[in-house]
Amino acid sequence: MARAQEAPVPRSVDAAPPARGAALVKRVLSTVVLLPVFVGIVMGPVWLFGATVVLVSAVAQWEFTGMFERAGVRTFRWLGLVGGTAVTASFALPISERVAFTAVLLAVLLSALWRPRGARLAWEPAAVTLFGICYVNWLLGYGFWLRDLPGGSDWVLLLVWVTWLGETAAYVVGSTLGRTKLAPVISPRKTVEGAAAQLVVSLLAAVVAQAWFFTEIGLGRAAVAGLLLGVVGQLGDLVESALKRSLGTKDTGALIPGHGGLLDRLDSLLFNTPALFYYTRFIAA
Repeated sequence: MARAQEAPVPRSVDAAPPARGAALVKRVLSTVVLLPVFVGIVMGPVWLFGATVVLVSAVAQWEFTGMFERAGVRTFRWLGLVGGTAVTASFALPISERVAFTAVLLAVLLSALWRPRGARLAWEPAAVTLFGICYVNWLLGYGFWLRDLPGGSDWVLLLVWVTWLGETAAYVVGSTLGRTKLAPVISPRKTVEGAAAQLVVSLLAAVVAQAWFFTEIGLGRAAVAGLLLGVVGQLGDLVESALKRSLGTKDTGALIPGHGGLLDRLDSLLFNTPALFYYTRFIAA
């Protein structure tokens, strides 16, 4: 009974929403600023792209464990940061990513055997830490593999261009014209109208990308890629929304105006990056 009383009570994630107009302006401005910055990183030296991916994975992992810690769920936060960053970096290093992940997995599991004097043996910190490494660091590692493909820089640009424009369209349409709830239990503010806008804009963005900077892939492959990213990205968004709602939090952090934490900006990319890699590698090749 005492343990039940100590359990954290999730806070409402729907209380005191910010003004829609102000939030919309911040969100659009963030996209306008971040998109050209990312273009410069992708088109720059390989080391700059790699360093950015590793740094982003470290910050997102820190936000992930911090979100659980604030909800009263203990994690191996520093081990998750170091081990997770190593897993992401291993996708670009001569060492196999499977070797790196196995080593980190064993380290986290062994850490669960240690406990403070008098405390019970708990596996929750290990489980949450490993989940974060798989969810954040492993999925982000696919960014290295995507860039290593023929035309990899263009595929990465297509990925970010389509994902971010689609997300922005979903937010704009959903916050201004949305009426029908898409998943009220998971994310009450997401609407069917916003989801439809994201799918349409994702398709159009991919077609524009094909005509603008990636003519080599052909219109048909670009259109399929746009539809794929428009659907899978929304699934990634819903997964993160469900995760945050279970912890009673609205954002993973406050790093990016209008979006929250860095992890909030990556939710769709975490799903879209491996999806586009496998589409490019095995279907659109």
